[in-house]
Amino acid sequence: MTTVMRDVRSLRVRQIGRLIAVGNGPVPYQLLDVDGSEVRPVSDYFRELSASDYSPHSLRSDGLALLRWLRFLDAIDVPWDRVTRTDVTDFVLWLRETPKPGRPNKRAGQINPVTAKRYLNTKYASATIDHNLAVLREFYDHHLSVGDGPLVNPVPVAKTADGGRVNAHHNPMTTFKPHRRAPLRQRRPRRTPRNIPDRLFDQVFAALRSNRDRAMLAFFIATGARTSELVGVTNERLNTGQQLIGVIRKGTRALQWLPASTDAFVWLKLYRHELAADAPRGPGAPLWVALRRPWKPLTYDAARGWYSPAPTRPWARTGASTTFGMPRPTAW
Repeated sequence: MTTVMRDVRSLRVRQIGRLIAVGNGPVPYQLLDVDGSEVRPVSDYFRELSASDYSPHSLRSDGLALLRWLRFLDAIDVPWDRVTRTDVTDFVLWLRETPKPGRPNKRAGQINPVTAKRYLNTKYASATIDHNLAVLREFYDHHLSVGDGPLVNPVPVAKTADGGRVNAHHNPMTTFKPHRRAPLRQRRPRRTPRNIPDRLFDQVFAALRSNRDRAMLAFFIATGARTSELVGVTNERLNTGQQLIGVIRKGTRALQWLPASTDAFVWLKLYRHELAADAPRGPGAPLWVALRRPWKPLTYDAARGWYSPAPTRPWARTGASTTFGMPRPTAW
C-alpha cells in the first residue's frame, strides 16, 4: 500500500472546538466539537481518568492535548478511530513546524540579560510534543481495551530487542539500563537549573508593595513548596512555635509539615497584624486573602500577577524574565 506524503506546512488547522470546565459533576472537564456538541470518545476517556482519581489539572492538560489532536484530524479529514501511525507521524511533523497560536512574542528565543534565561520559542517545545504523544498513547490504549478505535495503537512505544517492554520487571536495587528513545519522541536538551540570582531577589523583594506578598515570597524560598500548595494553606496548618507550615502535596495529597525561616514568620506576623478585625482568622479559613474587602481567598491566578509583564508589576520593573516556578528551585 502506498503511503500518502502530506505537506504538513500547507495544512490549514482551524481553531475549532474548545475545552470547558464543568461546574458540578464527577468529570471536571468536557471537550466540545465545532458544533458545541460533546466529543463522546474523549468524555469516555475522561470518565475513566476521573474514576482512577486523576486530578482535574491532569484532565485539563490531557484535554488540551486531545483538542490539538482533533483539530489536526479535522485538517487532514481522518476520523479519530481510523488513524494510522503515518497520521501520528504527520502530527509530530506539524507540531515541529507550525508556530503556536496566540500573540507573537518579539523576544522569542532571545536571552534575558538579567536572568540569562531564554524566552519561549514561537514553536512547540520538545516536552510539549512528547506530552501529546503520551496522551494519545493512553487515549487509544483506553479505547482498545473497550473495543473501540483502531485495531492497533497508532502511537509507537520503546521496545527491547525481543519486542518486550523496556525495563519490565526492573530490580529496584539496580540502576535502569539506557535504551533508545521511542519512535517519534524528541530529543530533550539538558537545561541548567533555574534559580533567582541574589541580586535580583533583593530587587524584587524591595519592589513588593505589601507584607502579604513579602511573606509569601519568603515562604516560597524557605520551604520550596509549589505555588498551588502554599496558596492553599489554611490557618490551622501553622505551627509558629516550631516554625512549621503544613501543605497538601500535589501528588500524594498528603499533609506535610515544612520548616520555614524566622524571617518568613516575621513577615507573616506583620501581614496578619495589618488585617482588619473582621478578616477570616479561625481554623479552616484561608491564610492568604485579598488585601481589601470582601476578604476573598488568594487564588493561584491572582498570585501569578507577580510575574505579569505589566510595567507596574515587581518582576517586570527589574527587567527579568522570571517565571512563576523559579522560587521553588531557588530554595533547593
